[in-house]
Amino acid sequence: MEILPLSEKDYHSIISVWEASVRATHHFLSEADIQFYKPLILKEYLPSVSLFGIYKEPETLAGFIGIAGDEIGMLFIHPDDFGKGLGKSLCHFAIRELGISKVDVNEDNPGAFEFYKKMGFGIAGRSATDPSGNPFPILHLRLGSGC
Repeated sequence: MEILPLSEKDYHSIISVWEASVRATHHFLSEADIQFYKPLILKEYLPSVSLFGIYKEPETLAGFIGIAGDEIGMLFIHPDDFGKGLGKSLCHFAIRELGISKVDVNEDNPGAFEFYKKMGFGIAGRSATDPSGNPFPILHLRLGSGC
């Protein structure tokens, strides 16, 4: 799987993957929540991270990761590509090539927590709200921390 740098020209594909993935995994979010976060992702979050992705075809993004400093800011895989090792490949890339050691995950997304746990992350802290102040608790994970 080739991991490629992504840029603003890829934002349409990125937001499509994000929305499909969120709808499949973030069952605690309402439609209004998704619509609240979508423009934030597009206008604030994507420009603030270094983006890398995997295309399954030249025009079809299968998954992406966003890196800010030593932290995974976002990692999303299109539901059609769940279970194919793309998330694992992107996470390994971020750890080995980019030196990341932290990631935040929604407490109400146990699948994501289990994924990161298998990747070697453990709980280092918890916040009662997300960065936007909404009541979605966040688990702060660190590589090598005990669970």
